[in-house]
Amino acid sequence: MSFNDNFLKAARGEAVDHVPVWYMRQAGRSQPEYREIKKTHTLFEITHDPELCAYVTKLPVENYGVDAAVLYKDIMTPMGAIGVDVEIKSGIGPVIANPIRTLSDVERLGEIHPEEDVPYVLETIRLLSEDLLEVPLIGFSGAPFTLASYLLEGGPSKNYQKTKAFMHTNPVAWFALMDKLGDMVIRYVQAQIRAGASAIQIFDSWVGCLNVADYRRFIKPIMRRIFSILREEKVPLILFGVGASHLLLEWNDLPCDVIGLDWRVTIAEAERFGVTKAIQGNLDPSLLLAPWDVLEQATREVLDMGMAHRAGFIFNLGHGVFPEVNPEVLNRLTAFVHDYSRQKIADRNAISTDTV
Repeated sequence: MSFNDNFLKAARGEAVDHVPVWYMRQAGRSQPEYREIKKTHTLFEITHDPELCAYVTKLPVENYGVDAAVLYKDIMTPMGAIGVDVEIKSGIGPVIANPIRTLSDVERLGEIHPEEDVPYVLETIRLLSEDLLEVPLIGFSGAPFTLASYLLEGGPSKNYQKTKAFMHTNPVAWFALMDKLGDMVIRYVQAQIRAGASAIQIFDSWVGCLNVADYRRFIKPIMRRIFSILREEKVPLILFGVGASHLLLEWNDLPCDVIGLDWRVTIAEAERFGVTKAIQGNLDPSLLLAPWDVLEQATREVLDMGMAHRAGFIFNLGHGVFPEVNPEVLNRLTAFVHDYSRQKIADRNAISTDTV
């Protein structure tokens, strides 16, 4: 089978023969094969078994026909390597045994050595790069703010009050924490790329809780450093967050390649805000539970706006797949995105040829 590089082309703003599509959280959760595995294996056991983890990662490519695979891992995976005692609790999420409270706590954090600390992650990628021949593999990492929010709150939060208070009252400790986490993200991602990842998505899932002024002061410097260094790896870099439409111009100013949109802002609105980079998104994942005619119309609207965006477009959800989603819906949706966009591109090319 020939290699399908439409995802990589779209991320770089190059011409494609159809709009590429992948889904956040496409691996696991809603897939029956994954649910069978979960009957006998924990998340920890799956992610630490390279062959099993590679199988879970590859399932959506085989079942849905998506244009990219995304590594099956948790954003907290590398945290243990720097000395964070974290447990992923079912129904809750990451829980930190000893939340950070002082500069001394930050200074006690160590450094990550990926080949030694997370060899199972890199081996999973190597297996996929050898076997996943038809589409690119997306690696990922959490961003410093989102990771810090767990370290400071002790777990998931609704308002991030401890994080924001720490940021303002202990700026020296805050920037030290950003540097520690930034170094970890860079090394972790570089190792993924060298193991075979073809693109990287940085999840700054919760940074939308900040206003623009705080983002510029407390977050943007470390994000600029991360992306500036990772650009040297010559792979597409995607930045995604939730509820962060007010930060789009700040993101557009960063040296990343693609901006991932959630469902709260349309692609047309993002363009009016001034986004000039390639865009990824942004169907509301709740519509995967709606009747097909509703889902199809909403998808058509996203595609029409995305295909009008000249800098490149990748179809995705505005966040992740819900466990309740029927896998057949994702299969049908992928086929629709491919067929609809392929025809529109062919028609557009025909018009251009006739004009010439």
